[in-house]
Amino acid sequence: MRFVNRSICLPLLLSLSLIACDSSSGRVVRFKLSHGLDIVHPVHKAMEYMSRRLRELSGGGMTIDIYPSEQLGSERESIEMVQLGSIDMTKISAAVLESFEPSYKVFSLPYLFRDSRHAWSVFLGPVGREILLSGSGVGLRGLCYYDSGSRSFYTKDKPIKHPDDLVGMKIRVQKSNMAVRMIQVLGGSPTPIDWGELYTSLQQGVVDGAENNPPSFYTSHHYEVCPFYYLDEHTTIPDVLLMSQVVWDRLSPEQRKMVQTAADESAVFQRKIWREMVQESLDSVRAAGVEVGVPDKEPFMKKVQPLYDEFEGTPVAELARRIRAVK
Repeated sequence: MRFVNRSICLPLLLSLSLIACDSSSGRVVRFKLSHGLDIVHPVHKAMEYMSRRLRELSGGGMTIDIYPSEQLGSERESIEMVQLGSIDMTKISAAVLESFEPSYKVFSLPYLFRDSRHAWSVFLGPVGREILLSGSGVGLRGLCYYDSGSRSFYTKDKPIKHPDDLVGMKIRVQKSNMAVRMIQVLGGSPTPIDWGELYTSLQQGVVDGAENNPPSFYTSHHYEVCPFYYLDEHTTIPDVLLMSQVVWDRLSPEQRKMVQTAADESAVFQRKIWREMVQESLDSVRAAGVEVGVPDKEPFMKKVQPLYDEFEGTPVAELARRIRAVK
């Protein structure tokens, strides 16, 4: 695992700022984009695509400098810096955003979507757009969703074939109250840990397992310490590309249109390469000796029903109702 000395890099990077300019100045607007994934991940490649498209659309007037692998800080630190305008953009799991904007909680409800097609009908439709813009009041403007597939359990010592297998197990979750509650309902012991610290935590036995999508399981090298991966696909939580509302407000209408267009096109590109990498990742972890299986999902779906009952009569339940009504 690679570790970053943030005491050195963060003050330096925070001293940098967006060059606010107009096209007549001749200077380039350089946005800083932070995320926690490896450079081989489809989301990182989509961001590189976005940077290229933004340069093309702006005639070289705008570009994006991308800082992967938590170089600028953890997901939460990146969100807070985006709120302040210290960095311009970040990619965050919608699960982490729920403590900043409650609307995002709905995506963490297990088995919310019928399938991938249904999920993308929601993300690209009115409900998805409404949620993207819901964080603008707290400085977090959503630009687009990236495909993050479905999350499933991977473990060190035994496979998760049934909810009962989770009893007594410490499972790493994102810093999300919904994720914590889901593991509790399923019978496990949730343990929030930053993504960059998870490999070591698995090695040292701090947790017994984690849950994520196939590309993240593979590119993180977590398969080296977790030989069991069972695709229960309990949640379909998208990644969200955020831009600082402070920075967005500085841009001209023309610049905003170019940024949004580049983001939308990068999302289309990302979904294509995502589908390819899901299969490649599963093939690769199988070749490395990981036991990959598909459990019966019905017991999992029944076990998480109390989570839906807890939100009855709340805005989250209403969003869930609207999402399930999408054809």
